[in-house]
Amino acid sequence: MKIILIIASLILGTVPLGLTEIATAGTAPIKPRYVSLAPSTTEILFALGLDEEIVGVSTFCDWPPEAKNKEKIGSFSQVNIEKVLSLKPDYIFCTGLEQAGIVRELKRLKLNIYVADPTDIKELFTTIKEIGQITGKVKEAQILVNQMESGIEEVKSKVKLIPENKRQKVFIEIWYDPLTTAGKGSYVDEVITLAGGINIASDTRRAYSIFSAEEVINRNPDCIILAYMDQKKPKELVGGRFGWSRINAVKNNRLYNDIDPALLLRPGPRVVQGAREIYKRLYL
Repeated sequence: MKIILIIASLILGTVPLGLTEIATAGTAPIKPRYVSLAPSTTEILFALGLDEEIVGVSTFCDWPPEAKNKEKIGSFSQVNIEKVLSLKPDYIFCTGLEQAGIVRELKRLKLNIYVADPTDIKELFTTIKEIGQITGKVKEAQILVNQMESGIEEVKSKVKLIPENKRQKVFIEIWYDPLTTAGKGSYVDEVITLAGGINIASDTRRAYSIFSAEEVINRNPDCIILAYMDQKKPKELVGGRFGWSRINAVKNNRLYNDIDPALLLRPGPRVVQGAREIYKRLYL
């Protein structure tokens, strides 16, 4: 549970027919009203051109910049239900992780809910298309998916040029206390692989779990990516850890904490940008 909270803090239903603008005789169309409780769904809604229809977001919804100007309905895991109701949303978009209790409460109130919880890029594409269906943005959703697929193929074409024996071993540190990483079956692991990296924690039993510091030393990654932006230099953050001076990534100063965590941890339209940033750290 603590690991889920860490991941949620960093990043931060059924699908009926799409909602469209409602028009009555002699009046202008009434735009649907959407509330987004998750940064990932907020990014998707904006990417589909639904700026005006978004009437409320969580305090964690920080991209695009316009999201910061929207009405706030609470944090990622502590939502003000009364505030949500006051906004009279036609649909509420949220995610799994720590929002399960909120989802149950909103469903109890008979509100329209869509839960987006993609575990990989394929499911992310499905999520975007389903949100497009709900919001009447089917065409826009398909265009967005096509653009993302094109970007992914571009990254893959570059990775294919790298011989297997030259692929870089990567440790992605989601948090340091406890030392937490992403393993097989996680969205993050797929993005690392897409970027041409070999995730040293790909054999862990859970998608996100605590990882042994000693095991990081033993597996000797070529590159360490810290999925949290700290003002300290990365070598100051990890270089002094017991035994870590023997790790290739530390010896060669291939430690990075300059990638926006949202690009790495948030399943949304910027997945290609995240993969490109990892690729740059590994091979450019």
